[in-house]
Amino acid sequence: MAVLQAQLVEASQSLYSIRDFIRFCVTQLRRYDVVVAQGTSDEFAEASAIVLHTLSLDWSADEQILDCRLTDSEKQEVLTLLQERITLRMPLSYLINLAYFCDLPFYVDERVLIPRSPIAELIRQQFYPYFDADERAQPLGATGPKADADASPFFNHGLELKQLAHPERILDMCTGSGCIAIALASRFIDASVDAADIDKAALEVASVNVDHHNVNHQVNLIESDLFSKIPAENQYELIVTNPPYVDAEDMANLPQEFLYEPDHALAAGQDGLDLVHRILYEAPDYLTRDGLLVCEVGNSEWALNQAYPEIQFDWLRFANGGRGIFAITYEELMDHRDEFAQYAMALTQNTPS
Repeated sequence: MAVLQAQLVEASQSLYSIRDFIRFCVTQLRRYDVVVAQGTSDEFAEASAIVLHTLSLDWSADEQILDCRLTDSEKQEVLTLLQERITLRMPLSYLINLAYFCDLPFYVDERVLIPRSPIAELIRQQFYPYFDADERAQPLGATGPKADADASPFFNHGLELKQLAHPERILDMCTGSGCIAIALASRFIDASVDAADIDKAALEVASVNVDHHNVNHQVNLIESDLFSKIPAENQYELIVTNPPYVDAEDMANLPQEFLYEPDHALAAGQDGLDLVHRILYEAPDYLTRDGLLVCEVGNSEWALNQAYPEIQFDWLRFANGGRGIFAITYEELMDHRDEFAQYAMALTQNTPS
């Protein structure tokens, strides 16, 4: 990395403005083939975050501030963070313990995945038109990048048109950092949100975020292996889940940046569906008659369609890209419960005791 070090020294002597350093960071990220895919896939957004975060500025800083000059110490801080990002290949969010989801800031470290789900678009829209829109709900406030802020507030994601009353009880299954649960609480301000995860360490991170956003009265953390510790009497109008879904082939070929994330939060068996099969089978026991399950399976979309060729899953569309997320109603889950049971039972039988 002697060449990189020489380039950093030259930058500290030759560059002056915020704009200069953002441009330089983009060039270096690309030159050294740094994988930018956790939270953003845009090198310019990542470079802006490196510079602006170091300067304690909003990541969506006003254009007028970009020509301001850096002090020598500020230059050194920016270049040190850039060097760590390149040499360690550690995701930026872990280096600075900060990620944004649905315009909200979240503490993250290597105990949890870095938030990056397209489900944020659905949350912003309050899952309209399945549920009616509520103009009272406002985000909790943040200074980070608005990855999908340009989306129409009523983009046609492909949800069924029902316009039901807002859910009173919501479950975020496999909550990790708690980002989905807290974002749900910010948009469904009268709802009670349960956030479940099997990983006690992940729930410790989620607890930090619940405290930070002051939603202890609304978000309840539950340590549970999927539905195993969810009270049987709990009936939810909405279950949202972004479970582990990476298949064995993809796990074997992950870029170095992804190796910092906890394996158990990514890997889900040979086809990536070990948890999804169980969720599909068990979910209707916890949904109301008008309840909706929204589940992310990412690249395992093909495998799910192959597993259930007779089922027409409702794959949702996203204004800002993203795929592998489906919505399914209580009624549809019950209609196909026998098919879901076959896979769920097979997984149970194959699990070592």
